Amino acid sequence: MKTVINQTMPSPPHDFFQNPYPFYERVRSIHPICWGNLLKQSGWYVTGYEEAKTILKDTRFKNRIPLPLATKKYEQLKNIQSEMLLFKNQPDHKQLRFLVSSVFTPRMVDRLCPYIEKTTNDLLESFRNKKAIDIVSDFAFPLASQVIAKILGVPQEDHHRFREWAVSLIQTIDFTRSRKVLENGNEVMLILRDYFIELIKKRKRNPEADLISLLIKEEQQGERLTDEELLATCILLVIAGHETTVNLISNSMLVLLKHPQQMMELKEKPLLMERAVEEFLRYESPTQMIARVASEDIELHEKMIKKGDQVYLLLGAANRDPNQFNEPHLLDIKRDPNHHLAFGYGSHFCLGAPLARLEAQIALQSLLGWREDIQLAAPDLQWRNLIGFRSLNELKITFE
Repeated sequence: MKTVINQTMPSPPHDFFQNPYPFYERVRSIHPICWGNLLKQSGWYVTGYEEAKTILKDTRFKNRIPLPLATKKYEQLKNIQSEMLLFKNQPDHKQLRFLVSSVFTPRMVDRLCPYIEKTTNDLLESFRNKKAIDIVSDFAFPLASQVIAKILGVPQEDHHRFREWAVSLIQTIDFTRSRKVLENGNEVMLILRDYFIELIKKRKRNPEADLISLLIKEEQQGERLTDEELLATCILLVIAGHETTVNLISNSMLVLLKHPQQMMELKEKPLLMERAVEEFLRYESPTQMIARVASEDIELHEKMIKKGDQVYLLLGAANRDPNQFNEPHLLDIKRDPNHHLAFGYGSHFCLGAPLARLEAQIALQSLLGWREDIQLAAPDLQWRNLIGFRSLNELKITFE
């Protein structure tokens, strides 16, 4: 038996991508761990906070590469994903994370603060004579591109290429991916592989003060990154360094524009920014879903999850679970405590969380202090048709 009650997850409504939260609530009312089929993906869908947290810290639930292992059609995409920290399991994950985290530290991120501030201010200055911009393409993406390129040591003239790469590859790990998306992603992965292989060769010959150079020479307890792991880590940072940060900045600005009183309070009390960003992460989680697979039969919260069953943790739902958060569907920039799961939990907690938080705090603080008359250009906004990510197509704002 898949469930102890004779109900399975309903089909999502036609407006699911625009507003998934009523659907999440309906599924949770059936059971926090519910068997279902979403876009032809059968498995257990987890909408409860405690249930998601339990699974995230249970090493019996394994990561998996989000591609059919049998196919050779997208081999390059699959091979590099298999070396990414994101899809590793213990003990390989622990060793790789230890090496990367020894270099990509919160202290390193803190040292980027002046660069992020300057980049943000330069972008805003370039809008001086404009009456409208798109927060997504004109501001959040260029900011994220320049910051992650700075970290990796990518030459200035190549920064613009990051957006196309990131957008293409993020679609390959989402339920909504098509054959065309996978084919394009495989081609992009080939381009990225060749690009970073060449850049890594240059840094081996002439090290600089960038992450690639540091990762090349980093050694802990006699272990070093293999060439494949180094390559995969660079590519993962390109993807993750864009998607989470761009979504966080854009979603946060939208939320503030829809809550003008809280926007005004944040302008008047800038010390609330750190807490506000945590609430934006909870309220419109940039990453909406994490996938796992059961490595053995596991009984959990009245469910018998069989070995090989797919488990989909709906973080956007868990972060609005009323059993964990008081009035979860209300935005509260002063919410405290706020132990959301937007960056995951346990050993796979997002390594880039400090960077995403810092970029968002600086970007939003700068935007709020930039103009007094920022408004949404249009009330109807379109979200990208992605299940794993909460991502706007565009966020156009106007100002006098």
